[in-house]
Amino acid sequence: MRQRPREGRLALWLSAPAAVALLAVTAYPIAHALWLSLHRHRLTDPAARAFVGLENYRVVLADPLFLGDLGTTLLLVAATVPLELGLGLALALVMHRATVGRRLVRTAVLVPYGIVTVVSAFAWRYAFALDTGFVNGWLGLGEVAWFSRPATAFAAICAAEVWKTTPFVALILLAGLALVPEELLEAARLDGATAWQRLVRVTLPSMRGPVAIAVLFRALDAYRVFDSVFVMTAGAHGTESISFLAYRQTISRTALGLGSAVSVLLFLSTLLLAAVLVWALRLELSGAREGP
Repeated sequence: MRQRPREGRLALWLSAPAAVALLAVTAYPIAHALWLSLHRHRLTDPAARAFVGLENYRVVLADPLFLGDLGTTLLLVAATVPLELGLGLALALVMHRATVGRRLVRTAVLVPYGIVTVVSAFAWRYAFALDTGFVNGWLGLGEVAWFSRPATAFAAICAAEVWKTTPFVALILLAGLALVPEELLEAARLDGATAWQRLVRVTLPSMRGPVAIAVLFRALDAYRVFDSVFVMTAGAHGTESISFLAYRQTISRTALGLGSAVSVLLFLSTLLLAAVLVWALRLELSGAREGP
């Protein structure tokens, strides 16, 4: 117990260089975006630039479009993260238990994560397309126009996100499986526990920390989704995320003030989501520190 304050100070000193470097790179863009968000500023009319205070935030928060995009973004997080966690755990178990061709199996599983997100999104857009896609044929659905309805367009984006990022979750959980004591698994096996009971009562409780980290990282990443929405639907049919709204206001409409306000709100809501997740997972993280 006496070693923990010393370990905490050591962790702060070790992480300080990276924190300073990140702050040096991100401080100016964040400050500039915050400053722009306090102005009425449009690139097509630079002479009309004026300081408006929090007016841009009032406009954004009062717009039903922002609330709708927020709901869509949170729904995407809720739909993809549990799927990625379940599939990632299955892949991690396969990679952990593979005895023949272990390197080949791990390489094959990690291939989707190595593909650039834009390239992956284009591939899935063509896969779900009526004329070039194979999804309808494989599922026996006939001619389903996936990108013509909100529900199917949203499902296509979720499929692309899950396929792309599940290997990342699997990689974290694979590291967590190495923390599971073999003697506990062997004792449970000798006591007659089934494979499912060993997974639920021994394996998962022993890797609570990696599971919490995987949920935290993926939830924050999914909350800031942009590439898949931009490539696959361009925000049409109710699939627009908050990141895409910030892009549309800033780039398409050249409204730098409103776009910056959306970006700042996205940044603040990401911090809030991170704080909520850390608070919700604090027992798991503390339990992982103390050990099983």
